[in-house]
Amino acid sequence: MTNTKNNGRIMIIGAGGVATVAAHKCAQVPEIFKEILVASRTLSKCETIKSNIKKRYNKDIEIAQVDADNLHELVTLINDFQPYLVLNLALPYQDLHIMDGCIQTGVHYIDTANYEPLDEARFEYRWQWAYQERFKQRGLMAILGSGFDPGVTNVFAAYAQKHLFDEIHYLDILDCNAGTHGHVFATNFNPEINIREVTQIVRHWDNGKWVETPAIIDEGSVHFSFNYPVVGSKESYLLYHEELESLVMNIKGLKRARFWMTFSENYLTHLRVLQNVGMTRIDEVEYEGCKIIPVKFLRVLLPEPASLGTKYTGKTVIGNIMTGKKDGKKITRYIYNICDHEEAFQETGTQAIAYTTGVPAMIGAMMVLTGVWQGAGVYNMEQLDPDKFMEALNKYGLPWQVIEHEPLPDRL
Repeated sequence: MTNTKNNGRIMIIGAGGVATVAAHKCAQVPEIFKEILVASRTLSKCETIKSNIKKRYNKDIEIAQVDADNLHELVTLINDFQPYLVLNLALPYQDLHIMDGCIQTGVHYIDTANYEPLDEARFEYRWQWAYQERFKQRGLMAILGSGFDPGVTNVFAAYAQKHLFDEIHYLDILDCNAGTHGHVFATNFNPEINIREVTQIVRHWDNGKWVETPAIIDEGSVHFSFNYPVVGSKESYLLYHEELESLVMNIKGLKRARFWMTFSENYLTHLRVLQNVGMTRIDEVEYEGCKIIPVKFLRVLLPEPASLGTKYTGKTVIGNIMTGKKDGKKITRYIYNICDHEEAFQETGTQAIAYTTGVPAMIGAMMVLTGVWQGAGVYNMEQLDPDKFMEALNKYGLPWQVIEHEPLPDRL
């Protein structure tokens, strides 16, 4: 089956916080998203999303149970529902299976995070970029990383390249969560994925090569205090994030690209302890005859990220500081969004971390369903026209601002 006709149907795979937001936002635009199916391995989570959407918008959506690791099961469900687009908000380990399912059934594909192998913490696009010809031959579009970072940060760069600069030379992405959730220790999205990400060796792009520095919890990690709009000064740590890999290829003239994220000393202390006692390991250990992976066990012990919204207060501030040339002059611009945890919870029942990822996921899907983004092959977000996406951010809950700013120094 190849569903080349746009029937307004979207199939969302996953039922966590991000999927909850995306489903809610899709339900707010019924003229575009005519039918919505939320599918997950855990049907009870789908039922909760369905119930909440019915209460908020008096709209019925469909739900289904599916194991995204089972390709036959996945293909059967896609063929039964016949969506125009699959929005993959499941675990990143499952990206390739879902891409395979889309190719087999002739359906467009969008995700928010790059594929990761189970046995190695690698944040690279090469596995998904390898699908380029297969999607192109089928006349299908695959869009990678339609969250906030990656996603909106890529679109900010594309918008700046199109409208604000002749060339961007220096890019710093800064992600600040100035919120409080009331728990001693918790992660804002899947603990297993979060911990793998923040314990990795850090890389940034500098003059044509990748430069490695210690992980954020190790001695010698790179960090500085940055004065964020509204929330003030926060310690920000150099971190590797997947969008850097594609941005250095697609933003012309880029000499340096870095990613920064805020962490509290409390968070880092707990993370160091967990790593020191082996709880962040991703390899199997044997305990009383059973094989377990410590970080998966830890995930069960920690608070469910989707539950954090009930007590969350404060704001997130995420954006790009870019320095380059315009009409022969050196300029610096800061494009950013501020999102409020309590407002996000009131609208969708989730915290702002999930909200800032789920809204762009919906907007990316909207760009495909409305024909704004068309093409065959595999695309990163900065390769697509940014204008309508940027307009939609303002309309659907993630307003942005552009201000003049001082360049960030080379060494911090």
